Amino acid sequence: MNFDVDLIASFGPELLHAGGVTFLIWLGGALAAIVLGFVVAIGRRYGPPALDAALRVYVDLIRGTPFLIQLFLLYYGGPFIGLSMEPVPAGLLGLAVYGAAYFSEIFRAGFEAVPRGHIEAGECLGLSRVQIVQRILVPEMTMLVLPPAVNMVIVLLKETAVLSIITVPELTFQVGSLGSEKYAFVEAMFLLACFYWALVEVCGSLGRMAEARLSRFGFTNP
Repeated sequence: MNFDVDLIASFGPELLHAGGVTFLIWLGGALAAIVLGFVVAIGRRYGPPALDAALRVYVDLIRGTPFLIQLFLLYYGGPFIGLSMEPVPAGLLGLAVYGAAYFSEIFRAGFEAVPRGHIEAGECLGLSRVQIVQRILVPEMTMLVLPPAVNMVIVLLKETAVLSIITVPELTFQVGSLGSEKYAFVEAMFLLACFYWALVEVCGSLGRMAEARLSRFGFTNP
């Protein structure tokens, strides 16, 4: 058996398009997960007890079940409750809901790590709750949660491979089709591994650069 580089090159346009779909779904899903996770964290911190309990159930449910099962239930089980979606929107929604549960816990831990004295100082200055969140909690929390947040973004990148189960035309789906059609599973999987490895390295490098820039503000881990 030989490693056929020409076979991969012949499918270059299809694989490039599928790689772009994977990147866009990852980017959109990760951004939506960050925003939704922040909203959940704020709701649990400042909302009424009933809201905190409901959001805790959501977080525990998502974190306690595999993403594959959640995605399967969302896409194939959704029509039973009137939720019928195309593969790409379903993949985006599934990725956002899954990631938000983890980001909410990351943000909640970051809020708890901010010294209580800083919040009390803001209250003494007459800052409102919104101003305290904007000027004290978010800036200090950002530096504290950046490393685990970057790790979670990388996890979401890898989870995009699961979207092939609902026929999202991303790279894993296209590479699987290439392997089945040409019986070139080694070449296909090698290409897929290189794609994810390259994106993970870029994401990690950007995270380290952001951490270095934020450290200039003097925020340090406790």
